[in-house]
Amino acid sequence: PPPPFRASTPCAALHCIALCACVRAPCWAPPRCCLARKASGRMGDDNIKIILRIRPSKRASGFLEEDPLEEGQVAVKVPLSPSERASWIVNNSRTFWQFRFNSVLGPECSQEETFDAVGRDAVSWALQGFNATVFAYGQTGSGKTFTITGGAERYADRGLIPRAVSLVFSKLEEADDTHFQAFVSYLEIYNDQGFDLLAEERSAPRLEDLPKVSMLEDENGHFHLKNLGMHRVASEEEALNFLFLGDTNRAISETAMNKTSSRSHCIFTISLEARRHGADVVKRSKLHFVDLAGSERVAKTGTSGQTLKEAQYINSSLFFLEMVIKALHERSSGARTHIPYRNSMMTSVLRDSLGGNCKTIMVATVNPEAEHTEETISTARFAQRVSLIKNNAQVNEETDPAIVIQRLKAEVKALREEVEFLKGETGEEESLSDAQISALQAACAEYVATRDPEAQLSIGRLSVTRIKDCFAILKGMVLQARSEQGSGAEKQAGGGPSAKEVARLQEVLRQRDEEIAILVNMVHQGKGPPGVPLAPQSNANQREVLGPKASTEQAPLTVAGVGPPPDMKILDSPQKAFEWFRQK
Repeated sequence: PPPPFRASTPCAALHCIALCACVRAPCWAPPRCCLARKASGRMGDDNIKIILRIRPSKRASGFLEEDPLEEGQVAVKVPLSPSERASWIVNNSRTFWQFRFNSVLGPECSQEETFDAVGRDAVSWALQGFNATVFAYGQTGSGKTFTITGGAERYADRGLIPRAVSLVFSKLEEADDTHFQAFVSYLEIYNDQGFDLLAEERSAPRLEDLPKVSMLEDENGHFHLKNLGMHRVASEEEALNFLFLGDTNRAISETAMNKTSSRSHCIFTISLEARRHGADVVKRSKLHFVDLAGSERVAKTGTSGQTLKEAQYINSSLFFLEMVIKALHERSSGARTHIPYRNSMMTSVLRDSLGGNCKTIMVATVNPEAEHTEETISTARFAQRVSLIKNNAQVNEETDPAIVIQRLKAEVKALREEVEFLKGETGEEESLSDAQISALQAACAEYVATRDPEAQLSIGRLSVTRIKDCFAILKGMVLQARSEQGSGAEKQAGGGPSAKEVARLQEVLRQRDEEIAILVNMVHQGKGPPGVPLAPQSNANQREVLGPKASTEQAPLTVAGVGPPPDMKILDSPQKAFEWFRQK
């Protein structure tokens, strides 16, 4: 199909009609320069990152194509119908659109690949002290909830939230020099009303039975959520239990386009507090995962009654969200200053995520089937406007007054004890009791175990006796650690001796072998060591010297006073011969 063309003059229109008359079935494509043209407003580091995810479908239309030469470039080409091609009437409707994304996740992309492209950066930002937000936007049934939460059939179908929770706690375990605290909350916005999905009741028969969350604004313009519980979690298992609890309380319904359609917007938040050992500065960050309800067209979904009312609230809140996006874009160009965040509860909650102190990633989910092409184009257009928004993300650091007060009190106490010691007011203790020594041992063990470089050893009242005992305890701990380290170094992987011990044993074995060889030769030759009476020579030699008569009267064979063994075959083995000689 030809590119979009609008006739500005009657002559141009006649020229277009003549061209179509000559070429009945135009088959040329848009020029390559059009496909390679980049979208206006290149996305920088401060801009919201947008990622397109295409849902797998067996009935994909093929209208949505990714540029193979340029990453993130996507084109939507809608061909004319056969009747439009065969007719002589010029159709000026647009059939080609082009969009640019930071990344495109195709239908074959797995959940793990999606998390690598979206979730890892968000988790890294949160651990560094930045606020981070990941929100999914798209029509109903395009895969938003599957991307954010995941599926329940297979472990590999875990979404962004379970994988992010696992990565967060694995990173917390690796941080030895930092103390972390993690909290989770789960907010649902249903019909523009907030509900806490992690209520203490834990099992509410109806959504209306959950505690309602209200918005409050302070004098600085910051919004606060009243009645939204923040639950402290110490492990991945606890966080996932809260996630599953919240998912069971969510409002879902069946529509013509989605059997499990989310009828509300949900925000799962992981709050982190980090403090290095010995530091007064605390980093506080929040990681938001936003699952927006999908936009619906009543003509397609065929909803009525309560479902129709829910669709009206969903579409109105998404309309207010688009108003905020447009206002932020106009503010960046200097056209306006007011941003209508207060139009809905959802836009108020997302105030920091859109144009505020936050790093944000948007996942635009689309359905590639032909009947959803209009919604696909609408979602892509919305993502392009979102990509033009610039956030001002900063590390959230602040000094904790409680930690400062605690540190100053400890310093005052230590200085007072030092002054009393220098003035001689503490006196001298002749000896410490067993209970006092145990207390000193516990204090020394705690002092050695802490990783705080500024930690101090508190031994109570300062005295020379206590100081000497503390030095003795610390020296004992060092010697014990050295001995354990030495014994451990001497042992190999299988618990055997060290290389030095093996070499020594080999040398001893070599000397024993030499001694055995000498003694065996002495036994065979009838010779003894120097200064020891030797036994006569062998029977053959005696027969040669004394003759046959003397061989019958020979003395018994002895070596160093040891007689012959009962079994002469023992002499054939050096080890057995030496063992017999040593026993005798």
